[in-house]
Amino acid sequence: MSEVRFRVAGLLGAGFVRGLFLTTRLTRVGAEHYRRYRDAGRPVMIVVWHGHMLPVVHYHRDEGIVALASEHGDGEYIARILERNGFGTARGSSTRGGRKGLKGLVRAARQGHAVAVTPDGPRGPRHEFKPGALAAAQMAGLPVVPIAVRVSSAWHFDSWDRFLVPRPFARVTLEYLPPTLVPRDAGREELERMAREIGAALDRAGEA
Repeated sequence: MSEVRFRVAGLLGAGFVRGLFLTTRLTRVGAEHYRRYRDAGRPVMIVVWHGHMLPVVHYHRDEGIVALASEHGDGEYIARILERNGFGTARGSSTRGGRKGLKGLVRAARQGHAVAVTPDGPRGPRHEFKPGALAAAQMAGLPVVPIAVRVSSAWHFDSWDRFLVPRPFARVTLEYLPPTLVPRDAGREELERMAREIGAALDRAGEA
C-alpha cells in the first residue's frame, strides 16, 4: 500500500509543480557560476536550503542532477517528486544512512553528474549548514555552488523548514553565489567554519 501512495504522490506532486511554475517569472543572477562548470562537462555540487528547494527542482529539472534524499517516509515522497522531474537520487541523510548517501553523491559526481544537497535537511535545524555536504565535495573535488532563492509572493508550510511554495504569477529569483572549493587537507574545524560562512551567505542573499 505504501508503494501505491508514494507513486501517486510522485505523480501528483510533479504535476502540481509543473502547473504552478507555468505562471511564474524567473530571473537568474550569477548563473555563470554554475554554467561554466556544466558547459565544460565538470560536475559541481549545488547547495540550497531545504525549505527553498522547490524552485530549484523545477528550474533545474531534466539536467541529470543527483540529489541527496533521506530514507524516512517524508524523504520517499520527495524522492518520487525529484525523480519525476528528471533528478537521480542518492538515499541517505545526516541523521539516517548519512554515510551511504554521501558515498552515493561522490559516486554520481565521479560519473560526471552535478549533485544537489539541502545542507540543513532532512529535519533541521532550519538554515543550519551541516558540514557533511562539504566532506562529500572534498572527497569528489567538487566546487560548491550555493543557490539562494527569492520569491515575490509565496506560501510557507507550517513545518520546521517553512517550506516555500511560490504563489501563482510570482517573480522567482535564483541567485547563484560564487563557487567555493574545499581544500583537500581541510579538517573538521575548517569544514565547520566554511559551512557557517556559506550558510550566512545563503541567508544574506535569500529569503528570510
